[in-house]
Amino acid sequence: MDIKEIKSERVAEKYYKINHPSGLTIYVYPKEGYNSAYAIFGTRYGSINTKFSVDDGETITVPDGIAHYLEHKLFESEDGDAFVRYAKTGANANAYTSFEKTCYLFSCTEKFDESLEILLDFVQSPYFTAQTVAKEQGIIGQEIKMYDDAPDWRVMFNMLENMYHNHPVKIDIAGTVESIAEITAEKLYEVYNVFYNLNNMVLCVSGNVTVDKVLKTADRLLKPSEKHTIHNVFENEPYEIVNPYVEQEFSVSMPIFNLGFKEKADCVKGDAQAAHTDILLFLLASETSELYRKLLDANLINSSFSYELFDGPGYCSVIFGGESREPQKAAEMIKDYIVKLKENGIDKEEFEIAKKSIYGDTVASLNSVDTISNILADYHFKGNNMFDYIDEIANATIEDVTKRLDCMLDVNNCTLSVVKPIQDGEK
Repeated sequence: MDIKEIKSERVAEKYYKINHPSGLTIYVYPKEGYNSAYAIFGTRYGSINTKFSVDDGETITVPDGIAHYLEHKLFESEDGDAFVRYAKTGANANAYTSFEKTCYLFSCTEKFDESLEILLDFVQSPYFTAQTVAKEQGIIGQEIKMYDDAPDWRVMFNMLENMYHNHPVKIDIAGTVESIAEITAEKLYEVYNVFYNLNNMVLCVSGNVTVDKVLKTADRLLKPSEKHTIHNVFENEPYEIVNPYVEQEFSVSMPIFNLGFKEKADCVKGDAQAAHTDILLFLLASETSELYRKLLDANLINSSFSYELFDGPGYCSVIFGGESREPQKAAEMIKDYIVKLKENGIDKEEFEIAKKSIYGDTVASLNSVDTISNILADYHFKGNNMFDYIDEIANATIEDVTKRLDCMLDVNNCTLSVVKPIQDGEK
């Protein structure tokens, strides 16, 4: 078994990466003096993985929403529900499906071994029948309708639908009522056997834990998997957006907007580019930025304003959003500011503030066991390294961040999505 200690002299922290004989990669990040522990067991499989091949075989197509559906069903077994088992250990358990991964997790302050055993057991023990699958369709159908009624959700997906021509990131993670009706027990087993292979998964544990404690349970419960090559199939996605503007009337008191800048899919790749991009976006749109102050002074945003880098396999964009009385004016001010920033260059003082803030926030996040485990999982699937990212922030120069600005945020390739109040006299 290969166990590698990964240290950072800069932040005086360390964790362990274990290549387990089963095929699973395990990260253990002990935190001395902590009472709690947090574990996340994830697979590189999300809502966008609806077309794929295995070992260069034929392309397989599955219904939209099946990854999310599988997440729901995996908690069930012939012996009962995993949540009932967790209730006996006192652990707080959950799971989620994103565009590119599915993760199962728990946090606890006691009975860690028993809770880890539950996690590794139920995720490796699928149990699907025609009856149980049919039962879930109504439950998830209601969840889909609930999200359709959520303005924050709709403003985002309206934007994605008008930004991406072909990439499945524009499709709701839960699918549609029609697509989930096509899901069967056989299809669930098919995708499970492909993507829930331990070679395609990761286990990240942090807090009041040790390598020996984790391996004692892992060695006993992990079922060795034969490694296969999974190739995800995505249609060619043009660089250009579909439409620059989309709006929808909704039962909201104030308009909500998302302004998305479509980037090249490989725009952010590696620890250095990720660090430089995070510094750039902070100096551009954080609460300490000039742009934020101008938007606020013009009464075009409120405290709900946010920004994010939204990227994954085959897609990348930068999104600004929040509530605004005049979303189109807010969008124009953001675009104008970006143009002027590219023309005039980045202010050195603003760069230093952003760099120190990103560095400080990142180091502070190492005090949170759930944040540590989630970062380790995210970075594993992206091929990045937590401590290398911190070093890249510390070593970043204004020239590095300027290069990121030069190749990002094309004001001629963005989509504004607005959800606005229903006009008088309409329903």
